[in-house]
Amino acid sequence: MQETQPIDPTRCPLCGQSNQCAGQLERMTGIPQPACWCKQVTFGAELLARVPEPARRQACICVACAQAASR
Repeated sequence: MQETQPIDPTRCPLCGQSNQCAGQLERMTGIPQPACWCKQVTFGAELLARVPEPARRQACICVACAQAASR
């Protein structure tokens, strides 16, 4: 049986780097944050399909991966 790693909501599920999610930071610290950068961009279906099923709606894609997908 393969052991699955827990989803880290602070890491991009595609590259593993920090996703700089303001929403997650607010949940972790209790300190109100401005709207997250991701609220200003549109994620294409192809990019979202690359997110592993267990991480969907659990961890945000990072800026670098979002920018790379839009090129």
